[in-house]
Amino acid sequence: MIYQRDVEIPVRDGAVLRANLYRPVDGTPAPVVMTFGPYGKDLHMSELHNSAYVKLEEQGALLNWETPNPEWWVPAGYAVLRVDQRGSGTSPGVFDPFSETQSQDYYDAIEWAAVQPWSTGKVGLVGVSYYAMSQWQVAALNPPHLMAMIPWEGAADVYRDFCRHGGILNNGFIESWWPVFALKTQHGAEKAGGHLSPEELAANRVDLLESARSHPLYDEHYRRSLPDPSTIQVPFLSVGNWGAFTLHLRGNVEAFVRAQSKHKWLRIHTGNHFEPYHTEASRLLQKRFLDYWLKGEDTGVLADAPVQLAIRHGDGEVIWRDEQAWPLPGTEWTKLHLDAANGSLGAEAPDSGAQATYEAPAGGVSFSTAPFDEATEITGPLALRLWVSSTAADMDVFATVRNVDADGKDVWGVGSGGEPVAIAKGWLRVSHRALDAALSLPYRPYHPHDRADPVPPGEVVPVEVEVLPTSMVFEAGHRLVLDVEAHDGVGSGRGQHNDPTDRPAERFAGENTLYTGPEHESYLLVAVVPARRA
Repeated sequence: MIYQRDVEIPVRDGAVLRANLYRPVDGTPAPVVMTFGPYGKDLHMSELHNSAYVKLEEQGALLNWETPNPEWWVPAGYAVLRVDQRGSGTSPGVFDPFSETQSQDYYDAIEWAAVQPWSTGKVGLVGVSYYAMSQWQVAALNPPHLMAMIPWEGAADVYRDFCRHGGILNNGFIESWWPVFALKTQHGAEKAGGHLSPEELAANRVDLLESARSHPLYDEHYRRSLPDPSTIQVPFLSVGNWGAFTLHLRGNVEAFVRAQSKHKWLRIHTGNHFEPYHTEASRLLQKRFLDYWLKGEDTGVLADAPVQLAIRHGDGEVIWRDEQAWPLPGTEWTKLHLDAANGSLGAEAPDSGAQATYEAPAGGVSFSTAPFDEATEITGPLALRLWVSSTAADMDVFATVRNVDADGKDVWGVGSGGEPVAIAKGWLRVSHRALDAALSLPYRPYHPHDRADPVPPGEVVPVEVEVLPTSMVFEAGHRLVLDVEAHDGVGSGRGQHNDPTDRPAERFAGENTLYTGPEHESYLLVAVVPARRA
């Protein structure tokens, strides 16, 4: 292949981005597969995350964190363009993650690549995580030469998916990611030249963690980062992961549903965050998709089912199944009613009222179904309606959905780092309980998060909690358990929400109470798949 390092890409405000270009040795114009992000185009994956690299099926001298391998894609007939975004790697400037400037730079880089002599003029976007998130953002701007994209495990809403789950700061992930990955590859930092002082580096970035702390509401700081999915027109394959509920899953599903693309697909797998992308099967899946949209080859993708799901079973088995829409056609929306009198969770609403009180921030309560008589599949979005009060000034709700077997042991999913995680999670700060009537659905409440409504001590208020999508077959004898707590419950993975600045004891410590019964209908809405299909 021909390898060109530090190719300069001019953008609209006069700045210059730098990229590495890998293209066929014969010089024939080729369609472009492109990534745009912060992790340093010259940095081998082993230098950034060696413990992940050694586990991959795919190896190579040019393998870079969360981007495609040129040694595989160039022989397949593509030019690979790996761009360092502004302020990262070899591209100078201010590092401002997920900003409007980032999206405009990406747009300009796409259009630049399309008119180069080594390009056929057709550009496709690929990459994992941050490299997928940036795809959603630029796709909303509809660059003319963008032909297709594959956002692989990519959040779409920086506020709801990434920084603040239900309005609660997602500090656990951000604190582990921001200094270890993003800051080390900032332009001039340790792994990107090392030529700038700490003071210069600080002046050349927008601190994402501090910004998330200082912007608890959805305001202009986040609006600049939120792509409008309804403007997306490009064909895409959105690839999610059931275990990535603390970061990416919601975005892969939500953007798929709301995008206006005529041709769009949703595929959700299981496993950790880094291995699935680098299997041969995954490379062939992506190549087949891009061969159609970038090369015009009839690979049959138009005949593929719009939704392709890895259905998890309580016995550990995973079975792939094609579906025609999301949520699944024929879903039996089922209310599992909470009864605080006995901790049950059932199809019948309780006849009398009851309440359950727990201490915040350490406590919580659990509700359980009876053992399932037969294997029961739940696949789709979930929603939790509660009636609550608190003696504190505010209240955070942490919901955990679990699959518990006949021996009382949890059936875990696989988290982003390979850790055991619960079946589903949901969160809500009660002062953020207001709903957006236009965007809310019975199975997916949507909170604007643009104001904090006081929670008068002792006053009972209804709340609608978005519980992220899941897929699980509960085997006969297993139970669905719902934990409602004042802190992160079991199987939370890296998604910890325990920042003392965001959750000070003087505001959140107290007694929280849940109410159930005819006057306070509290339930978990689940998507039951009819047995004939499960």
